[in-house]
Amino acid sequence: MFSLSQAGKGGGPGPTLGRAPSCPHLLPDQGPLTMDKGEEDDDEEAWLQLRPVEPLPSQCCGSGCSPCVFDLYQRDLASWEAARASKDRSLLSGEETQSCPSKLSPETFLAFCISATDRLTKDTYLVRFALPGNSRLGLRPGQHLILRGIVDGLEIQRAYTPISPANAKGYFEVLIKCYQTGLMSQYVESWKAGDTAFWRGPFGGFFYKPNQYGELLMLAAGTGLAPMVPILQSITDNAEDETFITLVGCFKTFEGIYLKTFLREQARFWNVRTFFVLSQENSLEQLPWSYRDKTHFGRLGQDLIEELVGSCRRKPFALVCGSAEFTKDVAGYLLSAGLAEDSYFLF
Repeated sequence: MFSLSQAGKGGGPGPTLGRAPSCPHLLPDQGPLTMDKGEEDDDEEAWLQLRPVEPLPSQCCGSGCSPCVFDLYQRDLASWEAARASKDRSLLSGEETQSCPSKLSPETFLAFCISATDRLTKDTYLVRFALPGNSRLGLRPGQHLILRGIVDGLEIQRAYTPISPANAKGYFEVLIKCYQTGLMSQYVESWKAGDTAFWRGPFGGFFYKPNQYGELLMLAAGTGLAPMVPILQSITDNAEDETFITLVGCFKTFEGIYLKTFLREQARFWNVRTFFVLSQENSLEQLPWSYRDKTHFGRLGQDLIEELVGSCRRKPFALVCGSAEFTKDVAGYLLSAGLAEDSYFLF
C-alpha cells in the first residue's frame, strides 16, 4: 500500500467538392442557351456526383468534439443544396489542404510529417510529428486532436491528446496505444519516419489557468495519462504556479507504466506527488525501492479514492481520464467521497 504522506521536491468533412467550369458564353445576338432533356439529365447526374457522402459510424471518433464529422457533413450538404437550387456551382468550396500547416483547424484535416516513432511497450508508441520552423502547435494543455486514417478503403477517426509541452517548438508528440483488432491500430503500426498523417483540432473543454485550483487530483488509467502530462508540465514549468498535484496512474503491470523517467522527474518538485495502482502485480519485493511506498495493488476503488481525497493538502479538483468504464466508476467514487459535480472533470 502506498504512503499518502509523501511529497517530492524540486470524420472527415466528406468528399472534396469540386468547382465546375465557368458558365458557357452567350453567342453573339443570341439569348441564353437552353438544354434539351438529355443535357438536363446529364446536369442532374453531375450534381448528384457532387453531393457530399454521409459519414460512416467509423468516421466519428466518439469523443464529443465540435464540429463532429457529422456536423461537417450537414454543413456541406446545406451548401450543396443551396448551390443546386441556384444552379451555381461556385458556391461549392473545395477542401483545403496544407502540407506545411501553420495553424490548426477544427474543420479541416492538415498533413503533418512523422519525424520519429518510439515503441514504449509492446502495444504503445510515442510518435513525434514535425512542425515547420520553430512554430508551435497552438493547443492548450489537455486539449486533443482527431486523427484520420484509411484502412482497406474504410475511413476511421480517433481522438488523441498530444503529450508534448504546450510551448514545444518545431514538433508535437502523441502517445498511442494499439489494439490487436483495432483498425486505427493497423494504420498506426504501419507508420515510419517520413510518412504523413492527417489531424484536425483542437478540441476539449478543460482550460487550465495557473493557481486556479488549490490541488489537482489526477486519476488516469493507461493512456488516460496523456492529457495529464501537458497540464502537469505547464504547472512545474511555471515558477508562479503553486498548485499542488497528486497524480495516480493505473496500469496492469510495473513494466506497463508509461513515461517513468518523466514522472520520476516531476515527482521531485515540491508540489507534486505520484502514485501507482497496479492490477496485475502482487509483490512489492519485485518493484524498485523507489516505487514500493507509492504503489497499491488491485484496482482504484471507493476506499482508495476516499483515502486520496482525504490526503490532499488543499481542496482538490479532480481530473479523470481512462476507459469509459473507468471514468464512470471513478466519477461515482468521487461523488461518494464528498466532491461535488463541479469539482471534477472527465476527459
